[in-house]
Amino acid sequence: MTLAEQLRLEQTAFVAAVAGKLTDFLTSRQAVMSSISQDIDPLMGSISNLVTGGKRLRALMCYWGWRGAGGEAGAAEVVTAGSALELFQAAALIHDDIIDRSDTRRGGPSVHRRFSELHETQGWALDSERFGHAAAILTGDLCLSFSEESFTEIGHRAASGSPARLIFNLMRAEVMAGQYLDILEEVAGPRRDRAGAVSRAQSIIRFKSAKYSTEHPLALGGALAGAGDELLRGYSAFALPLGEAFQLRDDVLGVFGDPVTTGKPAGDDLREGKRTVLVAFALDQASPAESEFIDAKLGNPELSDADIAEIRRIIVDCGALQATEVLIEEFGKAAFAALDLLPLEELPKTALRKLAEATVSRAA
Repeated sequence: MTLAEQLRLEQTAFVAAVAGKLTDFLTSRQAVMSSISQDIDPLMGSISNLVTGGKRLRALMCYWGWRGAGGEAGAAEVVTAGSALELFQAAALIHDDIIDRSDTRRGGPSVHRRFSELHETQGWALDSERFGHAAAILTGDLCLSFSEESFTEIGHRAASGSPARLIFNLMRAEVMAGQYLDILEEVAGPRRDRAGAVSRAQSIIRFKSAKYSTEHPLALGGALAGAGDELLRGYSAFALPLGEAFQLRDDVLGVFGDPVTTGKPAGDDLREGKRTVLVAFALDQASPAESEFIDAKLGNPELSDADIAEIRRIIVDCGALQATEVLIEEFGKAAFAALDLLPLEELPKTALRKLAEATVSRAA
């Protein structure tokens, strides 16, 4: 069997095992929740729907971190960790869509939009949007609780005070902090010094996305397998710049991506008012009049196609897109250089390289 075949088979088996674990876990919780009331079923259905799809990036980073540290292929501990990460990701997506007022997720209605539509079709009393937001917040909270339950099922390797538990706890706290910095920048950014906008945006992507997308999952898998501090530092040197490149690419796609591929409306990030690194570069490098135009239009949910086209033009013409692409390239180079230094066997190193290549060059 070639290395490529072994990698494909092992990775496919792991992804299938995570899917099976999620199904079993949610089926068991479905019975508990239904015993309370069948009216809870839409919450459970929303969670199941979210964890069914996706690229499994975080779970796969965890798996190859585990294998790189000597963990057994397909072991129950890392499968359970992968499912916990997928549940945490789903919770983060539910809450993120509420915060960003995003009505779509993966080409379909977001969770809060689904609940608003349920309210409308049933002809219930009071405000459908308020109900949708409230129900989705509770769904996200329930999903977050399930993530903790799932992680605890790992056993002593995830016990209180263990290296893996410390990473898992830190990951969740940092995401919440990063999310707050994100919404703070949306409202405070126009009143703050533009010279610091790029630095603030980079800090946001580091804590809101980069660390929990790549760095912490990789370290989590390594810690569960008993990795030492040196290997964990090497994991971080590789995965953190990779995560930053991942989020920067996401920001570019949020403005320039094809809706058919991304599953989001064109220019959705602009309507949501995201003050990304891409936008920060534009505000800093565009003419005063162009910067004022972006500031005035950013965050308007009724932003027209013509306004989106104009902001795109400004971003391109002032060099903001090019500056962001340069950053993506620099972070990618740093990640691959650090990967080359990792003392890993050929299989996990190749797997991580392929994940990194797909992450940096993705189109959705």
